Amino acid sequence: MAAYTPNFPGSNSIVEESWLKGRAEARAESILRVLKVRGIEIPDSVRERVTSCTDLDVLGTWLDRSLSVTRAEELFAEK
Repeated sequence: MAAYTPNFPGSNSIVEESWLKGRAEARAESILRVLKVRGIEIPDSVRERVTSCTDLDVLGTWLDRSLSVTRAEELFAEK
């Protein structure tokens, strides 16, 4: 499935940058929510690393991992 890449007026501008930032923030919130719902403790260091990340690919990997890890720190394991 191809990834949706928006092409609208303002591309490569502050508008696009804001849109991407919003997507990253939403994905970070999803990761933390999955961990919380699963009853996994989220140390401040993990929360900070997740919420400060802006790379959607990395956040996607972490979101996938959040479904199966047993400790929050396992999100960042090299595989």
